Amino acid sequence: MSSHAEPIEDERARALPPEGAPGWTGFAAGLKASFRSVLAYALIGTFVGYGGLCLDLGLSVWWAALSTLFIFAAPAQVILVTTLGAGTLVQAALAVTLSAIRLLPMVVALLPMIRGPQTRTRNLILPAHFVAVSMWVESLRLAPHVPREQRVGFCNGIGTGMTIMSVAGTVAGYLLAARLPPTFAAAVLFLTPMMFLVSTARGATMISDRVGFALGLAVTPGLILAGFELALLYGALLGGTLGYAAHRLRRAAA
Repeated sequence: MSSHAEPIEDERARALPPEGAPGWTGFAAGLKASFRSVLAYALIGTFVGYGGLCLDLGLSVWWAALSTLFIFAAPAQVILVTTLGAGTLVQAALAVTLSAIRLLPMVVALLPMIRGPQTRTRNLILPAHFVAVSMWVESLRLAPHVPREQRVGFCNGIGTGMTIMSVAGTVAGYLLAARLPPTFAAAVLFLTPMMFLVSTARGATMISDRVGFALGLAVTPGLILAGFELALLYGALLGGTLGYAAHRLRRAAA
C-alpha cells in the first residue's frame, strides 16, 4: 500500500467538465451544480418570505416574480418594495443602488477569474448580473476546477439555476402567504444572513479572514447594544481592518 494518500477531491468538482469539452457542457455543469448547492435551497426559503412580503404590500405575483428575475438580490428587493410603500421612486432607486454597491467588489473578484484570452466583454454582462453572495461563493469554490474557456458558461449555469429556484420560491411564498404565520415568514427571511454567515466562516482560510470574521462577530453585538445605527458596518470595518493588520504583521514577521 502506498504511504502517500491520494488527494480527496470534492465530488462536485469531479463532475465538472474536462479540458476540451464542448462549450455547452460548462453551462450544463453549472446548472447541475446550482441544484446540488445547499445555498440554493436556503435561497428558496428566503424568497418564500419575500413573496409573502410582496403580497402584504399589495404587489402582484407577476411583479414579485419579475423583480426576483431582474434583480436577484433579496436584500435589495426587500429595500425596493418597502421603500416603494413609504417613499418615492427616486428614493427607492437611490436605496437599491446603494445596496447594490456591496456587490461590486464581488464582481471585480470573480470576472478576472472566469475571463479567458478569447472572452469578449459582452460575454461577461450576464455573469456580472448573476453575481450575488450565493452565486459568488459557489463560483469561487468550483470555477477554479473548470477549464478557463468553460468558466463563463459555468457561472451562467449556476446563476440561471439559482434564479429559477428563487423565482419559484417567490411565487410559492406569494401564493402561500395567506396561510403563512408572520413568525415563520420572518424566520425564512432570516435564512439569508445566516447563510451568508456560514458561507463566510467556511471560506475563511487566511489569517486575515479568520481574525476579521471573529472580531466582527465579537464587536458588532456590543455596537448594537450601544445604540449605533450603523453597527453592522462599523463592526465589519473594524474587524476587517484588524484582520488585515494581523495579516501584514504576520508577513513582516515571516
